[in-house]
Amino acid sequence: MAHSRGHVASSCLRRTLSAATIVSSGEKLAGGVRRLAAGLVEYGIGVGGVVAVAALNSDEYIELFLAVTYIGAIVAPLNHRWSFEEARSAMEVVQPTMLAVDGSCFSWAVELRKSNCLPSLALYLLLGDHSPARSSFGSFLTVHNIKSSSRGMITLEPSWAPKDIALICFTSGTTGRPKGAAISHTSLIVQSLAKIAIIGYGEDDVYLHAAPLCHIGGISSCIAMLMVGARHVLLPKFDAESAFKAIKERKVTSFIAVPAMMADLVSYSRRVSELEGVETVTKILNGGGGLSEELVEGASRLFPRATICSAYGMTEACSSLTFMTLRNPTLQKPRELLQSKYVIRSELHCPKQEGVCVGKAAPHVELRISGDQNSNSNSNSSYGSRLVGKILTRGLHVMVGYWDRSEAILLDSIEHGWLDTGDIGWIDGDGDLWLMGREKGRIKSGGENVYPEEVEAVLAQHPGIAKAVVVGAPDVRLTEKVVACVITKDEWSWVGRKSNHSESGKELSAEILQRHCRERNLSRFKIPKSYVVWKKPFPVTTTGKIRREDVKREVTSCMHVPSNL
Repeated sequence: MAHSRGHVASSCLRRTLSAATIVSSGEKLAGGVRRLAAGLVEYGIGVGGVVAVAALNSDEYIELFLAVTYIGAIVAPLNHRWSFEEARSAMEVVQPTMLAVDGSCFSWAVELRKSNCLPSLALYLLLGDHSPARSSFGSFLTVHNIKSSSRGMITLEPSWAPKDIALICFTSGTTGRPKGAAISHTSLIVQSLAKIAIIGYGEDDVYLHAAPLCHIGGISSCIAMLMVGARHVLLPKFDAESAFKAIKERKVTSFIAVPAMMADLVSYSRRVSELEGVETVTKILNGGGGLSEELVEGASRLFPRATICSAYGMTEACSSLTFMTLRNPTLQKPRELLQSKYVIRSELHCPKQEGVCVGKAAPHVELRISGDQNSNSNSNSSYGSRLVGKILTRGLHVMVGYWDRSEAILLDSIEHGWLDTGDIGWIDGDGDLWLMGREKGRIKSGGENVYPEEVEAVLAQHPGIAKAVVVGAPDVRLTEKVVACVITKDEWSWVGRKSNHSESGKELSAEILQRHCRERNLSRFKIPKSYVVWKKPFPVTTTGKIRREDVKREVTSCMHVPSNL
């Protein structure tokens, strides 16, 4: 990966968080990666060592990613939207030797150095703006420092990491503790090649990094663009105004987004009265949840020449499992595909909702529904001739395993090479995969995974809450918004949003519970947007487990749920 012909836009963390404006050549990038790699070796980063990165998008982030993997070490990106407690929990899992931060997460490094709670952490690297280090700690390394220490060792040969692992990418667990999926070089390569083949990326593309590089979708797309020698425009952090400006000024041709990003772009263009479509964009890949028909239409008007594709995948599968074209401007009837596949088909006449079509598997991906072989009647069911069950996948894209302090271990989710995605679905006669739902109630909100159990545990800590059940409700912008259904204790009353409640009284409201969640260090995207006061016992199974889908169905049927956006 270090030998890419790619061009990368120079973008250190700036107070303005604007798009990058300086583009460097591929040869300059490759030379910088080699010098940085040699310097990392001089500082003691060796084969199998872990480097954690907590930063916004920048050219230095990409350069560090390539340099670490070049020497056989492993990158562990941390989500800059996490709380410090979540980040520390993740680092306890991977035991990094080095932590690289920029100004957005600099406080994490300061706290870790003060507490000395991670004995493995010996080196701190500051990316981008260097002023925070001068004011707080003078011993932070910089990319320039490390390159200068290489003493001309730019002929350093690349090393292969143990078990081929390049990356530990985190995904939230149902208990709230982050799980690190160990992703191999091979997985990154085959997934990137799939994107190149299916989306049609090439060296003439100008790619906007709107998605964060701490997510597997942003990482795999970045590698794909490096492989084809495209140009890169980096947004440190997505916002509609900066993205729209970068797309127009830098003549961006392609980008990936989640539904929330697309909704913000469409909304922003309307607010600023941008009536003319952006003609340069020709490829858009959507991930992190399905695009509604309304958003597809809005995106088509804003980017009239763009082919819009959607991908379904997961971190443990190194990004995309299936792809589907939602709109192709070269077709005479671009809405035909949406009408026949993406929208639920009424002629199927099944007793339950059929789900959402997410397209066909990529060439290197095997998919099957549990029960195809050695079927277990308790794990699948049939609608007519259709088998509905757990969605399993196998291939070079599947993670090595979950990281546990010093190695990647296989868990029960991988058996005989088949990874259980945790989703329920079926495959139709055309080979298209249909999603029925998430097996354990996982919520996909704004491209982020939210696990209800974690949010429920935080809400339960409030003295006024007797019971809370968290579900996802359909939302045009976020795909799903987090909704908390709460039963209050007898002596507590729900006062609503606008009541002048007193902190000394036994009163609850959306604002009080949201503040409670923030005080318990719950990440902002996990905090419920809406609240339902539940007036009856929650539905449960015979063993006492919550029937989450029943709760979700009732919430969804009452779309007048009060929103606290």
